[in-house]
Amino acid sequence: DGVQRGTKNTLISLFGKSPLKPIQEHIKVAASASSQLPIFLESCFAGDWDSAKTTRKYINEREAVADKLKKKIRRNLPRSLFLPVARGDLLELITSQDRICNRAKDVATILISRKMQEPEKLHNPLMKLTKVVDETVQQACLASQELDELLEVGFSGREVSRVERMLGEVDKLEGETDKLASKARDTLFKIETSLNAVDVIFLCRDWWYYWLRGERCWSTSNHYGEINERETVTWK
Repeated sequence: DGVQRGTKNTLISLFGKSPLKPIQEHIKVAASASSQLPIFLESCFAGDWDSAKTTRKYINEREAVADKLKKKIRRNLPRSLFLPVARGDLLELITSQDRICNRAKDVATILISRKMQEPEKLHNPLMKLTKVVDETVQQACLASQELDELLEVGFSGREVSRVERMLGEVDKLEGETDKLASKARDTLFKIETSLNAVDVIFLCRDWWYYWLRGERCWSTSNHYGEINERETVTWK
């Protein structure tokens, strides 16, 4: 512990103000947008478009806040050779996090615009999928809040193991997302001949694939894991 405290003091004095705090704040905002999608979806399933519009407005507001934070971080991120984490890694991280609220905004906007009533047989599969995707985002957000602690202890010790366990939980949730997406897709394909052709195209191409092609955009755990692994080696 004495060694870790000494490392902490050395790193803080060397790097000064950490660039990680604004990035941690950014993913909190993104996660707050994601958390509204299950609520939004419930309103859409019930045909309660007034409630859906209220939720969509909140999602849009959080997306706007996240976008301002993203631009501010990019503008002010130091170009110093002595950044505690590679500048390129941090830029990739902020881009990945920003996709979370972008996806939430896109889904909400399209569903409101079309006032689309998804088939009842898809309600349960889609709701389960949406909730697990959001759970993945929230877990990644929790893991992100530990990055500054890792910096303070020099990416070593018990804190590294704790973060690795948290990221491992995100990986498990992403695996569950894949399974739920597959089940929901199979359900859609079984009933597609009874649906409006435009609705099927919309589900498959525009809205559906926000989940199927983008679950790793919802979770930034890969970037956090890469940073953790790289800096753990660097500071040993």
